[in-house]
Amino acid sequence: MANSPAPGGPAVAVSDLRMRYGDKDVLTGVDFELQPGGVTALLGPNGAGKTTTVEILEGFRARSGGDVEVLGTDPDHGDERWRARMGIVLQEWRDNHKWRVRDLLAHFAEYYRPYSRPWDADELLELVGLTDQAGQRIMTLSGGQRRRLDVAAGIVGRPALLFLDEPTTGFDPHARREFHDLIHRLSDLESTTILLTTHDLDEAEKLAERILILAGGRIIADGSPDALARAAATTAEVKWIQDGRLQVHATDDATAFARKLLATDDGAVTDLEIHRASLEEAYLTLVEQFEAGEADAAIDTFQEVTK
Repeated sequence: MANSPAPGGPAVAVSDLRMRYGDKDVLTGVDFELQPGGVTALLGPNGAGKTTTVEILEGFRARSGGDVEVLGTDPDHGDERWRARMGIVLQEWRDNHKWRVRDLLAHFAEYYRPYSRPWDADELLELVGLTDQAGQRIMTLSGGQRRRLDVAAGIVGRPALLFLDEPTTGFDPHARREFHDLIHRLSDLESTTILLTTHDLDEAEKLAERILILAGGRIIADGSPDALARAAATTAEVKWIQDGRLQVHATDDATAFARKLLATDDGAVTDLEIHRASLEEAYLTLVEQFEAGEADAAIDTFQEVTK
């Protein structure tokens, strides 16, 4: 199993996190906690401060103010043992393509051995689905296989906390699905806490049980994909077939409408569908409201629905 954070405490605790570059405030008071286990997606428009936030959590960037604890330690004072409990998978990773897959993972494992019980290379290859590629050189791997190797390198030390940055950029649909299966296995079987940053909202909706939206230097929405979608939706669209004809109706209460329809149709209604807002629609609605200067009203709406 993955290493654990401080007993009984959150994996990540952020309070009033602030960051200033020169005279520009990038983060103006970020607050959130991540409990151990599960997948959380950090979303936001370009320039919102996602990368800065993650780099502060990883200990690669000093903050301007606020309190941060990651795995029970202030990242500004984290030592090698603390760093060994984290895994990081960057969007791009330059390496020596002449390494063979198994040799590379075995080499990385040696760095973690003083601090943890790292994965055996063959066990790790089985976990990420690269057993058949163990003896291949990295340059011969497909894009999906290469990304699996990136993850394998990030988790070789059995981290308690894993950071994923745009993990499936450039993937074809098959490779993307396989990668999603791997992330769920890490969360479910290894109890790894995963923080994902991505611009792919469909991916965030499929992978994460919790969504944080960062804009204007703070968290402006926090909830499950479904809760955020419900908060953004003023109406739902109900579609059905009746007497061989497609019917469409917009309603504020889709559940009540569908029950009434089915109770009075004498079996004539078929192919009933209810379409509510997706995470992408919710995200765009909130960001547009924020950028239009309606942030406080939008935040109040989301907090009311998702609290």
